[in-house]
Amino acid sequence: MRLLVQPNDGPHPLVRAIAHAKRTIEIMIFRFDQREIERALANAVSRGVAVHALIAHTNRSGEENLRRLELRLLDAGVTVARTDDDLARYHSKLMIVDRRELFLLAFNFTHHDIERSRSFGVVTRMPALVREAFRLFEADVQRHPYESASGLLVVSPVNARRLLTAFIAGARKELLIYDPKVSDLEMVRLLEKRAAAGVHIRIIGRVTRPIPGVAVLKPPMRLHTRSMVRDGRKAFVGSQSLRAVELDARREAGLIFHSPKVVAAIHHTFAADWASAQKAAERADDPKPVAKVAKKVAKILAREIPQVTPVLNGAVKEIVGEGAELQLDPEALEEALKSAVKTAVKEVVTDMVEGAVVEDAARAR
Repeated sequence: MRLLVQPNDGPHPLVRAIAHAKRTIEIMIFRFDQREIERALANAVSRGVAVHALIAHTNRSGEENLRRLELRLLDAGVTVARTDDDLARYHSKLMIVDRRELFLLAFNFTHHDIERSRSFGVVTRMPALVREAFRLFEADVQRHPYESASGLLVVSPVNARRLLTAFIAGARKELLIYDPKVSDLEMVRLLEKRAAAGVHIRIIGRVTRPIPGVAVLKPPMRLHTRSMVRDGRKAFVGSQSLRAVELDARREAGLIFHSPKVVAAIHHTFAADWASAQKAAERADDPKPVAKVAKKVAKILAREIPQVTPVLNGAVKEIVGEGAELQLDPEALEEALKSAVKTAVKEVVTDMVEGAVVEDAARAR
């Protein structure tokens, strides 16, 4: 078993695996903008490799990019299928090479996830896991119900709640968690119980309310992994947060494993990220950098929304003083930012609606 650590490893391990494929590649896609990986898939087809892509029917950015990707892959000779629309979202990401090697990923095939975010991927040749991942792929391609035959492949909404509950409940000394948003009521209560039992729990990410006995820090960089290390001996890496919608209403996939080397590597990365997050929290308490932060934010926003330039100039002068020099670029592309803002707002609203619906259903159980 091997661990991919982003942004350290970049897209190259995936590109190499595709380049070495001899017979088949199955790939599940939620988001995709890595042209290097796309070219590698096209080259694999040209060598006679049967490449089969399963693409989500939609994502929060809309269908336009996914449909363009479908057309490009089809033009390259890739067999393309689209997921069903029976679940709130098909968010899993994995790749199977020659039915012998499984890449189970917490990150999407995108520049932001791979090169600018903390994330992980697990690579295994364990035959049982590869077979089970292929069963999942086939079930979703054919739009048939998937029934789990594994206690290690964590699949939402099939077995994720049960397996992750057992994973957390089994913690005796320490639980390290990367999670962008911990909000599921049952999971929050379970974490509180384990902390009360003496388990040292630390979370890099966000929680919707304070959890007694649990330390939480904001990530030191963009976070796009859902991962846990239990007692330094067992780990989980996957695409599902401890949120009701991701446990109960979406297709998500992850792995639970014991590999000492991989578990130790995640533990080491967490320790480094925790130290960085602590330093960032200390700096945030220091009022001195406010002027620098104000200038930086102003430059970014003004580059993207030219209309805000006069307002930002005035606001920055209020913060840093009349003598401050700040040149903002009014020539940036207005339409590009309008689209980005629309996407960001849509993502937030969609997440809120999905979460509210599923959490209401959970309370009613």
